[in-house]
Amino acid sequence: MEKVFGIYTPFIHAYLDDLLAMPVILGITLQIFRWIHPAKNTFIFRKTPLLVAWIYVSIVFEWFLPTQSNQYIRDPWDILCYGLGTVYFSLFINQKKFTSA
Repeated sequence: MEKVFGIYTPFIHAYLDDLLAMPVILGITLQIFRWIHPAKNTFIFRKTPLLVAWIYVSIVFEWFLPTQSNQYIRDPWDILCYGLGTVYFSLFINQKKFTSA
């Protein structure tokens, strides 16, 4: 929207990537697990792995990387966005798929 239409929304510019990060990361990971796990489409992540993923991404992107480079900035609101994205993933994406065969 910014580049094509010149529409600039500060909140979307600042936090949309962070809101979408966990659903994208966890969604790709879930698909890979479903390809290799014996449970296939019925495999879902439990709460503990989701919590670990949220904490891991938060530590890497909001603590570790800002200490290594000035291109990364600490923002506690990003941690909240990662959490909201994880909750969204848990409620709407992390579901068993049953196929009729």
